[in-house]
Amino acid sequence: MKAIVVTDQAAGTAGMKLVERPEPQAAINDVIVQVHASGFVPTELSWPSTWTDRLDRDRTPSIPGHELAGVVTALGYGTTGLSVGQRVIGLADWYRDGTLAEYVAIEARNLAPLPGDVDFTVGASLPISGLTAWQGLFQHGRLQARQRVLVHGAAGAVGSMVTQLAREFGAHVIGTGRAADRQTALDFGAKEFVDLDNDTMEDVGGVDLVFDVIGGDVGKRSARLVRAGGTLVSIVGPVEARPDGGLAVDFVVEPDRAQLSEIVQRVRDGRLRINIDNVSTLDDAVAALNPTKRRKGKTIIRVRD
Repeated sequence: MKAIVVTDQAAGTAGMKLVERPEPQAAINDVIVQVHASGFVPTELSWPSTWTDRLDRDRTPSIPGHELAGVVTALGYGTTGLSVGQRVIGLADWYRDGTLAEYVAIEARNLAPLPGDVDFTVGASLPISGLTAWQGLFQHGRLQARQRVLVHGAAGAVGSMVTQLAREFGAHVIGTGRAADRQTALDFGAKEFVDLDNDTMEDVGGVDLVFDVIGGDVGKRSARLVRAGGTLVSIVGPVEARPDGGLAVDFVVEPDRAQLSEIVQRVRDGRLRINIDNVSTLDDAVAALNPTKRRKGKTIIRVRD
C-alpha cells in the first residue's frame, strides 16, 4: 500500500516521504480500515509516541496521522460491534502506525459509525478537533450555561469547535487570535474577540473557563483571568501557572465512540460547522503538509477518491 512515513524527528514534516509499505494485519479486537480520508496534526511529530513504542524502543519508519474516515475491510479475532463494509470514523492509537496510508489497523473501540450522508472528508476532520473540544469543555472544564469562556485560537481547527460547542450550551464566548482571525472567530460564534498582538487580554476581566491551545506566556497570563472556582484547561502540556482559587487541567484527547457520535450528529443537523482549510491527495500529501503559508483550519488528505 501507499503510505507517508517519517524517519527523522529533526526534519519534521520536511522529512516525510511517500513510500510502499506492507498492508497491516488485524490483531485481536482490531479492524482493518480502508482509509478514504485522513486528518493530520503537525504537533504530532514532536510527540514521543510518533518515534518510539511504549517501551521507548525506536519504531521508525512510522506512519503519522491519527484521524480517519473509511470503510471496514476485515475484522480481527474477537472483534464485535462493527461489520465489513461499514463506514467509520475514528482516532488511532498514538503508538501505532497511523492513518496517512491506504489501510490502517485500529482497535474497534476507537471507531464510530459514519452515516452515509456525511462525506469522508468531513468525517476525517472531526476526531481530534471534535473530541478535544468536547472533553475539554464538558469533562475537564465542567462547562455550565451562562458562563464566560475564553477560547484561545478561536479561528483554528480546535478553537472553532470549542467556540461552537460552548455557544450551543449557552456560554458567552470570547475568542482570541491574530487580527486576521477576528471575523472567522466571530462567524463561528464568539461574541467578543481579543487580538493577542494588539489588544490587552487583561481587559476581558474575570472568566469562568479558559481553553488554552497556545500555552507559554499566553497561558500564564490567562491563569490570572480565571475567577475563583473557575478552570484553566490546556492541551499544550503541563500548566505553568494555576488560577488563584481555581483549577488547572491539562489533558490528552482520548477516543470515545459515544462522544464522536454526538459530534457527528451535530454536523448532520447543522449545529456544528467544520473548519477545513485544505484538501489534498495522498500523492500530494508531502507538499500539502509542508505549507508555505499559515493555515487557519485543518488539512485533510483524501486517500481514496
